[in-house]
Amino acid sequence: MLTLALADLPADFRARALQWAAQFAHCAYYEHNGLQASAASTFSRLLAVAATPTATSSLPDLPAYLASPAALPHCGFVTYDVKNEIEALSSHNFSGLDWPLLHFFQPETCLRWHTDTLTIEGQTAGVLAAILATEVASPSPATVPPLRARMPRAAYLQAVENVREDILNGEVYELNLCQEFYAEAVKLDPVATFWRLNETSPAPYAGFLRHHDHYLLCASPESFIRKEQHTITSQPIKGTRRRGTTPADDEQQRLALLHDEKERAENLMIVDLVRNDLARVARTGTVRVPELFGTYGFQHVWQLISTVSAELRPNVGLANILRAAFPMGSMTGAPKIRAMQLIEHYEASRRGLYSGSLGYVLPGGDFAFNVVIRSLQYRADTGYLSLQVGSAITYDSVPEQEYQECLLKAQGVLEALRTVITA
Repeated sequence: MLTLALADLPADFRARALQWAAQFAHCAYYEHNGLQASAASTFSRLLAVAATPTATSSLPDLPAYLASPAALPHCGFVTYDVKNEIEALSSHNFSGLDWPLLHFFQPETCLRWHTDTLTIEGQTAGVLAAILATEVASPSPATVPPLRARMPRAAYLQAVENVREDILNGEVYELNLCQEFYAEAVKLDPVATFWRLNETSPAPYAGFLRHHDHYLLCASPESFIRKEQHTITSQPIKGTRRRGTTPADDEQQRLALLHDEKERAENLMIVDLVRNDLARVARTGTVRVPELFGTYGFQHVWQLISTVSAELRPNVGLANILRAAFPMGSMTGAPKIRAMQLIEHYEASRRGLYSGSLGYVLPGGDFAFNVVIRSLQYRADTGYLSLQVGSAITYDSVPEQEYQECLLKAQGVLEALRTVITA
């Protein structure tokens, strides 16, 4: 292991490091941006790479894979369609992405940032010199065509009305309806685009992922599951308002979100769902809600965030937790299984890694996984670029307002791409 003082490194070291790392077929970078969304912590700042790693792409094989001795973190992702391995569900909609269902890899080299130091672990020979010799290209404007809607606006508005009818008929209480905006034949610089996204929408659970020709550029504010010793924590987000243009307007927006009965009802329903999910793997009587309806400001939006925690039962690992709690309830609705069946019916494309999770498992067994939202999915081999956004539909939803909420959530990503959404 090589330990370096951060003060001795150039100011653009992280940019050089990611530029160097992105040449590897397997690359994962986790970024907290100095933010703390709420009571729990954030991603650790960590960069992992491998050319030919020891890896697994199977949920049944995950427990044995993670149980093998490891000196470095296991890094990986779980796509939304892992739901089909957990429940009797299926996915048949269009997909321009085709990620593996999940993938975890053991890095060959790992960089970990601490308060005042950086450690380089694993294969360290020549790594520092290679990073310092890496040139970061001057930022150039992205040339991305306008994104097109996979689901036309009129179809989305009708879908919201249909979901409201389903709620009236007792099918669900709440459903997270998402839509995809996409472009084809795109030539994108993933690293430069990630840094632009990180600048326009800094987030505590941001990340960059390369899996061969697949890339994820993520600016997520949401934590799916975190384990610290014997405590697990989940932080569902439900409730969104734009930021104000002045301090007074901003505070007015925050208070409007905090006191909005519809937003509070949405949040509370998902908190109850998450409490139920965590209870399946928790010690009896330990599930609690240390924070309900916290308001947290990000670059473009205020979010209503609650925190659910529990003490984990002995011998319960990540795979057990995924089977109990994945996907995050904020991205499905309640009750979860029926909501996912209706999502498949109403949405026009498969979600891929959107609504899934990106994270890492540390050698001691602690882990952190986000909810993949406010993100771009990109295939360099085909040029397919996908931006997906959604909102929670309740019976009180107004279709046009839900559509505008989707556009608000897309704003930071669109700024990073310097493109627009066509009607």
